[in-house]
Amino acid sequence: MLHAQCPTCKEGKIFTSPKAYRLKQITDMPAECPVCGEDFLREPGFYFGAAYVSYALTVALWVAVLVALTCFDWWGLLSFSFFKNVDLFLTTGISVLIVLLPLIARLSRSIWLHLMTRSKPK
Repeated sequence: MLHAQCPTCKEGKIFTSPKAYRLKQITDMPAECPVCGEDFLREPGFYFGAAYVSYALTVALWVAVLVALTCFDWWGLLSFSFFKNVDLFLTTGISVLIVLLPLIARLSRSIWLHLMTRSKPK
């Protein structure tokens, strides 16, 4: 899933562009796997389910930001209290989310495709 390879043959690439930060090509996918022919574009709206995966990844990211800021407070590197520094939490979380958004979009599509495809043993 993390390497964005075909869930069936585990060799073909899911996305046409290997770089996630080409903003016009973030979610461009071939119609089928170039190696085994697995259908990537199954039906209209198939990848709407990836929004649920993206939501879960985003929530995990916000929890990770909160834990990281709290750990910096425990180590004495930053005086962070959630109720006193909501603006620090929000600016840090939004900044990290904007930077990681292309990766989250690709990863959520890859996870959704892997969840909905029955893999075949080699």
